[in-house]
Amino acid sequence: MQLISFSSAGWESWDLSREPLIRDRMPVLVDDDLLFEDAPGLLRPTVIVNRWLREMPLNGAPAVRTWENNAGCLRDWMQFLKIRGVDPLGDRHRLRAALSMYAEYRLAGELKNRWDVTTWNLHMGMLSSFYRWARDEGCSAAVPFTYRTGKRFADGVLVEVERNLAKMRAPRPHMSVKYMERDFSELFVRALAGLDPDGEPDRHFRGREGARNASMAKLDLSSGLRRQEFTYLTVHEVPPLPARPTPVPVLFPLAHAITKGQKPRTTWISYEALADVHQYIELDRAASAEGFVWRPPSKLGKPLVVEEPDWEGAHINGQRRSWRQLRPSERLRLVSPEGESPLVGLQSSGKPFVDYATVFRRTSARIRERFEPRFPTVSPHRLRHSMAMQTLEWLIAGYYRRAAELVKATGDDAAMALYLTKSDPMLVLRDLLGHQSVVSTEIYIARLDVTRIYRDAYREMAVELNPAAAAEAEAEFDDEDLH
Repeated sequence: MQLISFSSAGWESWDLSREPLIRDRMPVLVDDDLLFEDAPGLLRPTVIVNRWLREMPLNGAPAVRTWENNAGCLRDWMQFLKIRGVDPLGDRHRLRAALSMYAEYRLAGELKNRWDVTTWNLHMGMLSSFYRWARDEGCSAAVPFTYRTGKRFADGVLVEVERNLAKMRAPRPHMSVKYMERDFSELFVRALAGLDPDGEPDRHFRGREGARNASMAKLDLSSGLRRQEFTYLTVHEVPPLPARPTPVPVLFPLAHAITKGQKPRTTWISYEALADVHQYIELDRAASAEGFVWRPPSKLGKPLVVEEPDWEGAHINGQRRSWRQLRPSERLRLVSPEGESPLVGLQSSGKPFVDYATVFRRTSARIRERFEPRFPTVSPHRLRHSMAMQTLEWLIAGYYRRAAELVKATGDDAAMALYLTKSDPMLVLRDLLGHQSVVSTEIYIARLDVTRIYRDAYREMAVELNPAAAAEAEAEFDDEDLH
């Protein structure tokens, strides 16, 4: 069984009257004999699977990577069934027996075929989606899974949920979330900028574009952008810097064309991080672009010439377009009449820079070698998790609430101040990360030392209200270290 990525290029030579109704890059399963029917009208299971894949964009899965993952899941399952002579759309009892064997094959079989619990559960979710669709479409009467219903709270509402019993009990979700504490985040940003842990120039640093790398890392640590979201950001979409420093974060709208699942959202960024980005744009980035004329290579497509850009959009090849509509592949083709890419990150040659993952990985290795052996390998997504954890800690500790009250008193950004003072911390974090449900956001809280956060906040308040009482209470712990 072959898994290919569809392309409509050259369809005119396929002896067809019109172009096939299949999206480019849509995965397609094809049997090795290249047949689609076993008899007239008797469609093969691969044809049914391909129908399901083609409808995924209409069922809340617009990403190519999601299509590919689901296609690979069905291919592996159908190949397993074919070897054992089981029809993927046949008798429920035979399918359940095969599913039991599949569990042994994937969870306790040979090492090359073995999956961990997380991967198994992911594939069971994909298979469950396919079989429910096939049943609803009348393509199969059998669903090889058993479900148990229950109830849980989601966004404050009691809802009914189903649990697929084929899924295994996995470790707590928070155990897979990787993030950095604030001291490691600061060490990482300094190393990117070519500084040592004390903030002094590192004489052994031989890297380049330290200002770019450090400012983009600070942007991510403050806003929680995914790699695609900050890599393909244009300078025109960076929020303007407020006239004076503010303790309340600055709103940061994101274009739906570069967000995960193409869901528009608004996050925020601290004044300090935003100031660093503006400084990079005005100084180091300007120096990188000066004297160079850049044109996108022909393999990316024809250049998209940007004229009269502003916060909302620009004239692109003569037509007014919004930044919100431009996908990453199109943003790489953007160029000004003078030959400058509008993307924030540039190389010293004026070419757009997109490989932050490599820079972060190499910097992590340098920190481990020279400064801190415990330092983790940092990916762009680890910065997003770090932002989530640090923001939640600040929200719980009340920092943003006090800052919002201060700003509200001065009349600056009253809407943001009201939002921060009235909203639950988990709901604020949900909005910033772009989660559909606060349940998705709750996985972060288990990784926080919530007891420490509340204890520190309480002690700070106690010192302010009654220093003598705070000192007396603190003395109760003086002898703990002696035992």
